[in-house]
Amino acid sequence: MKTAFALAIGLAVGSLEAADWPRHRGPAQNGVSAETDWVTTWPGGQPKRLWKASVGTGFSSVAVAGRRVFTVGSDGLKKGGKDVVYCLEAETGKPVWTFGYSQDLDPKYYDGGPGATPTIDRGQVFVVGRHGWVHCLNAENGSVIWKRNLASESGLKVPEWGFNSSVHVEGDQAILNAGSFGIALDRLTGRELWVSGKDEAGYGTPVPFESKGRRLLAMFAAKHAVAVDPKDGTEVWRVAWKTSYDVNSSDPVFSQNRMFVSSGYNKGGAVYDLSGADPKQLWFNKEVRAHMSGSVIIGDCIYGVDGQGDDKDSQLKCLDLGTGSVRWASPKAGTGNLTAAGNRLLWITGGGELVVVDAKPDAYRELARAQVGGGKHWTAPTIANGLVYVRSAKGDLVCLDLRALSQ
Repeated sequence: MKTAFALAIGLAVGSLEAADWPRHRGPAQNGVSAETDWVTTWPGGQPKRLWKASVGTGFSSVAVAGRRVFTVGSDGLKKGGKDVVYCLEAETGKPVWTFGYSQDLDPKYYDGGPGATPTIDRGQVFVVGRHGWVHCLNAENGSVIWKRNLASESGLKVPEWGFNSSVHVEGDQAILNAGSFGIALDRLTGRELWVSGKDEAGYGTPVPFESKGRRLLAMFAAKHAVAVDPKDGTEVWRVAWKTSYDVNSSDPVFSQNRMFVSSGYNKGGAVYDLSGADPKQLWFNKEVRAHMSGSVIIGDCIYGVDGQGDDKDSQLKCLDLGTGSVRWASPKAGTGNLTAAGNRLLWITGGGELVVVDAKPDAYRELARAQVGGGKHWTAPTIANGLVYVRSAKGDLVCLDLRALSQ
């Protein structure tokens, strides 16, 4: 029965394309796309806007699978509100289906709304609400396959700014950074498989990595960076990482046997060597204090946004992975967020400028810059099949056509 069901939902949306972006931080969950065939020469200095849609208040980024776009936004009601899952046509922005569930806006010192990104896997769409609802939807039509509340059913404590972990699918497990160091649900039924503890979680998403021939998951928890075995949630190691208000929200990134973690509130970042029995800190500094923007590693360099919330003096920086020394820093801008593709960086500033930067360590070199949106932009841009999706906090979602043959 489960085999037939899995096959049916797996065929629901059709085959994923090589350049799809089906989850938070992309196919490899490291913020880096393999796409190279996209242009930075824009007629009139402005990228071609293919379409614009309104998807509600929030900070969920965009997932792309099978020529469809998925994101989540709030209807804006502080009481009696709902989050809405949007499935749109990638080429036109036209709605394919929507699905809503009860969830107040909950604007605590910022706009509020959902922070988790939909995860698309074998015809299923996994979405997470701030107060604990996890929904598994049919990607073809938005119908509910199962739902579960992490707070009321699993007894997990809701973090101060709500649950923001996107789902990581590991085989037939849907794993979230929720509870102390993660929880795993059955992908097909939502049944709880394991839970690490019931304390408050961090705000990032589980990140898979290989260590000494073993596949593990990293959880940037409330007070630690932790590695767990995805099979049963067993803790493998942890390192202490205390940040003001327990806001660890920027996912760890990995390169061979090294891990980079970074947090805002003037905390900073560090690289750990994972080749031994326990992680060993190689360096720590305050050059990249990543509040909500994920960093990327390309070659021997870390590229990250050093900035806090609405800080107008944030900078994109390039750090040497081995030493932490600053190779270059950009001019100052609003915080924004970052994605990489084809040895180029797509930086959306907090004020809605899309800046394309050469991902090379010798110098800060802009390849293109254009104002593509208004208002606050904290959400990472998504690139898939030559199209770039940029979303504002109030829910303006624009699709920019950077395909080489379309210009």
